[in-house]
Amino acid sequence: MLPGSPAAPRRLPQPPAASQRRDLPIFQARGPLLSQLRGLECAVLIGETGSGKTTQIPQYLYEAGIGRQGIIAVTQPRRVAAISLATRVSDEKRTELGKLVGYTVRFDDLTSDETRIKFLTDGMLLREAIGDPILRKYSVVILDEAHERTIHTDVLFGVVKAAQKKRKELGKLPLKVIVMSATMDVDQFSQYFNGAPVLYLEGRQHPIQVFYTKQPQSDYLQAALVSVFQIHQEAPSSQDILVFLTGQEEIEAMTKTCRDIAKHLPDGCPQMTVMPLYASLPYSQQLRVFQAAPKGCRKVILSTNIAETSITISGIKYVVDTGMVKAKKYNPEIGLEVLAVQRVSKAQAWQRTGRAGREDSGVCYRLYTEDEFEKFDKMTIPEIQRCNLASVLLQLLALRIPNILTFDFMSKPSPDAIQAAIEQLDLLGAVEQKEDQLVLTPLGRKMAAFPLEPKFSKTILLSPKFHCTEEILTIVSLLSVDSVLYNPPARRDEVQSVRKKFISSEGDHLTLLNVYRAFKNVSGNKEWCKENFVNGRNMMLVSDVRAQLRDICVKLSLPMESSRSDTSNIRRCLAHSLFMNAAELQPDGTYSTVSSHQPVAIHPSSVLFHCKPCCVVYNGLLHTNKCYMRDLCVVDADWLYDAAPDYFRRKLRAAKN
Repeated sequence: MLPGSPAAPRRLPQPPAASQRRDLPIFQARGPLLSQLRGLECAVLIGETGSGKTTQIPQYLYEAGIGRQGIIAVTQPRRVAAISLATRVSDEKRTELGKLVGYTVRFDDLTSDETRIKFLTDGMLLREAIGDPILRKYSVVILDEAHERTIHTDVLFGVVKAAQKKRKELGKLPLKVIVMSATMDVDQFSQYFNGAPVLYLEGRQHPIQVFYTKQPQSDYLQAALVSVFQIHQEAPSSQDILVFLTGQEEIEAMTKTCRDIAKHLPDGCPQMTVMPLYASLPYSQQLRVFQAAPKGCRKVILSTNIAETSITISGIKYVVDTGMVKAKKYNPEIGLEVLAVQRVSKAQAWQRTGRAGREDSGVCYRLYTEDEFEKFDKMTIPEIQRCNLASVLLQLLALRIPNILTFDFMSKPSPDAIQAAIEQLDLLGAVEQKEDQLVLTPLGRKMAAFPLEPKFSKTILLSPKFHCTEEILTIVSLLSVDSVLYNPPARRDEVQSVRKKFISSEGDHLTLLNVYRAFKNVSGNKEWCKENFVNGRNMMLVSDVRAQLRDICVKLSLPMESSRSDTSNIRRCLAHSLFMNAAELQPDGTYSTVSSHQPVAIHPSSVLFHCKPCCVVYNGLLHTNKCYMRDLCVVDADWLYDAAPDYFRRKLRAAKN
C-alpha cells in the first residue's frame, strides 16, 4: 500500500459508515463466522481483497466481546496500510483515531490506554515481542496479508506460535491467532499452525476473460503501450485500465509517453488521463487514482505491485499484466543483495487478474504466452529465502532465541544464508560465541535498540567517535524514508538546474544532508519544496524519524556532537560502517566491489554519475540491465582498511588465490 493512501480514499464523499459496512460481502457471513472464531484458538481465513475482512473482523470480534480482555492486534506488511486501515475503522466506529482504534508503525505511534483495536506493521509487533515474548497485552493477533510472506511476517509466525504455546503452559489467558490471506493456496499456513481450520469468505469476484499473447514479447513495455491504446480505441470511455509495471523510473517514462500519444489521437477518440502509482509518489498524487475521471475521459493507472492486493481501485475493467515485478534477491556466497526485475509467480498473476473483476465482469491481457505462464513458479518465493538475514538474526538474538538454526520458520532459509548473516553481524561486532551459543555483544544489544538495518544502527553508534552524531542521524533518517527528492522525467533539465546548489562532490549522502539543512532553514516552506522538487511530506517524516532516533541515542547516553562544516568525519564514519558495501575504480574505468569483485556501475540518479572517484561505499545495488550502486559516498581506501583490517586482508588473500 502507498504512504498515506487510504484503503478507500478519505477525501471522497462516502456513504454513511453503517450502510457501507452492511454492503460488504463479509456482512452476510458475520454470525456463522463469529460462532466459529469464538471456539477456535487458531484459524486461517481466506477472503478476496475487497471482501471487507481486514476492516470488519476486528470490529466483529470487539462488538461480540471476543478478545476484550486484551488488545486485538491486526498486522500489516506495509506501514501505510496500517495507518489507512486504522483511520477507516475509527471512522466507522465514529471515534477519534488513537482512542478505541489506533496504529503503531515504525517512527509513528498513535495509540492510548483506551486502544482496543490496534493496526500495526509486522515489524513493530516483532519489536514489541523483544520486550515481551508472550505478548501479554494482546488477546487476539490477526496476521493479515499473510500471502505476501514478507520477511517480518514469516518471523512473526514463529514468534506468535511460540507465545501462544508458552501462554498455554503458564496457564495465562489464551492467545487467539487468525491468519488472513487473499490467496487460495493456504495449506502451508494451516499445517504450520497445527492443522488450524480454513474458513472461506465469499468475495465480489465477477467473471474475467484472460487473453495471452501469441508470441513471447521481447519488450514488455512496448507491448503494454500497444495494448493500452488498442483498448483505448475500442472500449467505452467509462471503463478504466490498470497496467502492472515494475518501478518508478519505468512508470514515469511510460506516463510521459502515454500522455504524449494521447494528445495526438484522432477526433472521436475519448480523452485519457494517465496516473502513475508507486510508493514514493507524493501523497496528493497518490490520492488521484481513487477519483473518478471526468465524463468522457478514461483513467489509465500505471502501477507497481502495490495495486496487486493492498488497495482496491474502483472502475477498473481492464488489467494489462506485463508479468514482471521488481524483487529482492540475495546471493549469500558473494554477499550481494540486489533489486532485480523478474517474472511474477502464478499466484501473483492471478492476483493481478482479479483486479479486473471487482465490480463487474472484466478482461485481463497477459503480455506473455500461455506456455510461458505454465513455466512460472507456482508461488512467490518467501522473502526470507531470498534476502539478507542480518536484520532478522539481530532481532531473533534480541528475543533471546537460544538456537537460531532450530527456530520454527514456516519456510526455512538456507544454512548458507544464515551463516552469511552471522558473519556479517560478526564483522559489525554485534555477535559472539559463548559456550557454543551465539549471543549479542553489548554493542549488538545497542544495535537492536534501533528499528534500523544493522549497518545503519552501527553507523549511528560509531558516530560519537567521529564527532558527527547530529549529521549521521540526519543522513540515516533520510535513508529510512521513501525518496525526499521528486524527479519528474518531463522536467529533467529544470530539476538538474535547481538542484545544482545542493550537490556535494563527495556523494549522495552529503547532497541529501545539504537538502535537509536547506529545508530546515526555510522551516519546511511549501513553495520552497515545490520550487526545488522536494517531497515535503517525506521531509517532515524525516524530521520525525530523526527525533525518535535521537531519543534512542539519548537513552543510550551517546554524546550529541556536530561536525559542522567538516565533512571528512562524516565520510569516515560511513566508511567504517558500510565497509562491506565498498567498490573500487579499476584501470579500465569500471568499478568492482571490494568484497566479491562483482562488476558494478554508478546509478544515473547519483550525483557521482559523471565522476570517477577511486573508492566509494554505497547503500544498495539495483540490477536491471546491469548492476548499479545506489546512494554513494566518496571514501578513502585507507579508511576501509582501518575499519576492518582482518576482513580486507582475507579478501585480498582470496583475490590472490
